[in-house]
Amino acid sequence: MSTDIEQEKRALRAELRERRQLLSDGQREAAASGIREQLDALVDAYSAESISCFLSATTEPGTRDFVTAAVQRGIRVLLPITRADGLLDWAVADDEGDIAEGLFGLPEPTGEVLGPIAVNDVDLMIIPAAAVDGTGMRLGWGRGYFDKTIGSMEKCPPVYAVTYDSEILDSLPREMHDQPVTGVVTPTRTLTLSPARH
Repeated sequence: MSTDIEQEKRALRAELRERRQLLSDGQREAAASGIREQLDALVDAYSAESISCFLSATTEPGTRDFVTAAVQRGIRVLLPITRADGLLDWAVADDEGDIAEGLFGLPEPTGEVLGPIAVNDVDLMIIPAAAVDGTGMRLGWGRGYFDKTIGSMEKCPPVYAVTYDSEILDSLPREMHDQPVTGVVTPTRTLTLSPARH
């Protein structure tokens, strides 16, 4: 049985997805450039030596330039690989940057696969989002991978979601399993929204 909250989330995701598809190539390129600057500064602010990030799909704010540059700077970058059981495996990003199409058609790395607990060692997590609200509540794309990952970590590092500027909303529908994020990174700014977990 579908709840009202699930329906509200579905409608909001559809609207946000449609809005993203209307962006021009120029807008996407500018966003990717801004995201890279913001994420570079965020990594420096946390003195992060090991991070997790995601490879952006076509309509997402671009993270690929950032990932490439981070690897070149000597930062260990873990990239997620979706599994059929709802968990995430991880692979270390390398200079080759080889990408394959994973489950759900998402771009994924092709390197050696590490298990779900590999992410426990990172200093900072950078994750995708459809939207984030002012309290740090994140709306994902409905599969729950990142909520499960964050919820299962013993010592969760700071978690920042990447969105476009227009996707920071006043409030979002939430369910029990939804995990808040520390902050949000957009092409023009980085906001810290909720205190770090322990």
